[in-house]
Formats: sequence, structure tokens, C-alpha cells
Amino acid sequence: MTQVDRRMVEAALAAYVEPHLGSDLIAAGCIERIDVEGPRVSVGVRLGFPGRRIVGRLREAVRGALAALPGVEEVEVAVRTEIEPREADPTDATAVAGVRNVIAVSSAKGGVGKSTTAVNLALALSDEGARVGMLDADLYGPSLPRMLGIAGRPRSRDGKRFQPLMNYGLQTMSAGFLVDEEEPMIWRGAMVTQALEQLLRDTEWKDLDYLVVDMPPGTGDVQLTLAQRVKVAGAVIVTTPQDVALRDAVRGLKMFEKVGVPVLGVVENMGLHRCSCCGHEEHIFGEGGGRRMAEQYGLELLGTLPLDIRIREQADSGMPTVVADPDGALAEAYRRIARATAARLARRQASARTGAPRISITET
Repeated sequence: MTQVDRRMVEAALAAYVEPHLGSDLIAAGCIERIDVEGPRVSVGVRLGFPGRRIVGRLREAVRGALAALPGVEEVEVAVRTEIEPREADPTDATAVAGVRNVIAVSSAKGGVGKSTTAVNLALALSDEGARVGMLDADLYGPSLPRMLGIAGRPRSRDGKRFQPLMNYGLQTMSAGFLVDEEEPMIWRGAMVTQALEQLLRDTEWKDLDYLVVDMPPGTGDVQLTLAQRVKVAGAVIVTTPQDVALRDAVRGLKMFEKVGVPVLGVVENMGLHRCSCCGHEEHIFGEGGGRRMAEQYGLELLGTLPLDIRIREQADSGMPTVVADPDGALAEAYRRIARATAARLARRQASARTGAPRISITET
């Protein structure tokens, strides 16, 4: 009878590539422990990103890979997906109280569906098991109240800090909660940056894994304020395949590079359109632009989204796609993007930590 040993188990684990990480579990530092006791193998996996809906698939994939080894009779696989807590640094002026990771969603161009993408990204992260908040940083055109169906004014328990408004499990803050929907924000740049900092730091965020920030179009005061004064864990760039949108998306990429904010990847929005009457498919805004941008600048294509009337209708109704049709194909597309974004961030943070994960081996 073949005796199971560590090298066999590691080889089997190294042969399985986790699609969101784009790497095998050992190379990604996701194996917490390997225990071998005769014909029994027990493995602990920590993804480090939210993936409530994929835990079962991952567990079965790992179990199948290990069960196929000669000599293995029993396999146990434990999977953790929760975000690892980090100790707050009281001397870090760029940290945001109550927030572990700030993710900026940017396009540098209006009209590409950035806000809709940001809202569904936040909802998808929450659906996968994370504690998520959302900040509407588009102070001139706040859309978060309408998209999330939230009305009312934020309250304060101490007269100093806002309580975030809640819906669909998200903690939210927007200038749209403080002014009437049709009232214009006629502010100069200095007023905008001060208001952004107040909304960000004077909101009592409660133990968030991620704060998704919906950035305004452009590369001006708001973008620079966030990038320079806040510890942004990573940015997501939203574009359409159209050349005009891609040019602005590249400008946004270059801005983040100059201020030292890592770009986690690109989302291509409004790609393939399928006629709801006849089924004819057409790339109205072009084809493959997001992929070409990702390849040219060494980025990850986090996902592609179609031009679909349901996405617009659901956002306008105050019930975005991920909550309006959680089991539909469009919601799953947003969840794939959310998992890929969080996985990319987890890998960056893991590679920045010193030391390798501790693996305990017991053989009998």
C-alpha cells in the first residue's frame, strides 16, 4: 500500500489553480495547515477574501484532488474566507476609523456606468460575506440615494459624527442625503475636498472589511484628495470598450500610479448587447477594449458586463441587479468581479507581509 507523504499532498494542491486568485493555493499562501495521519489527510485553507458562494465548490475541488492520491482513504478540507483583521495604527493619519480596506472605483469619464458598477460591486462583496460600506464621492452628482432606494437624513449620536444610513446590508454615506435631490452643489474645489474628508472621516463606519468609494469623473481635486490623504488599498477602473472611454481610463490609471495607489484591475462595462426581441448580438461600443487595456498595461481584467436594459432599470428603481435578481446571470457576473477584486487585493497584501504561512505536518 502506498504511504501518503507531504510531497504528494503539496503536489496535488499545487496542481489546482483557484480561478479568482489565478494561482495554485500553495503559491498564493492559502494553505494554513496540512496534517497527514496514515491514509487520512486534513487540509486547512484560508482564501483571505469573501467567497460564501464558492466555498462548497472549492472544498469539493480540493477534496477530489487529494482523494485521487494513491493511499488516501479519508480527506477533510476546512475553508475559511473571512478577511483577516488588522491592528489599527493610531499614528497613521491616512487610515479611516472602522475601515480595513478602501477600494476606489473610478472611470475618469462620465457615462460608462461606473456608479452602477460600484454599487453592484459593493452589494456583491456583501453577498459573499463581507462587511461593506459605500461612500458616494461624486459630490456634484450624487446618485447613491436613488440607486440604493435610501431616503432621509443621517443622524448623529454625539453631534460630531454621522451615523451611516443602511439598506441591503450596506453602510452608506452621500452628500445626496444632506441636500434635496434637485439642489445643485455649487462649490469650489477647496469646499469639495473639505466636504469629502468630512463625509469620509466624520461618518461612524462600523467594522468594515471594505469601503467602496464611488469616485466622480475626471482626475481632479476629489481624486487627488482621496489618493493623497487616505490609505486606499486599491482602485478598480471601469471603462467601456469604446476608444474615447479607454483614453480617459488610461489617464485615470496613470493618476493612480503617480500617487502610489495600486490598481487592482479593469472592468469592461456595456460590452455585448443582445436584443431582447430577436436575440441579435452586437458590440455597440466596440469589442475587447478592456482586455486590450489590461494586457497593454499589465493589469487584470476583473470581468466584463453586457449592455443590458435590466441593469439600468434595476438601478433606477433603487434595487440594483445583485439584490433584484440575486440568482440571475447578471448578478453572478458582478459577484465574479467582486471575488476577483477582493482576491487580487488579498494576494497583494499577502505578498507584502513578511514570512511564509505556517504549515504543520504530522506523519504516522
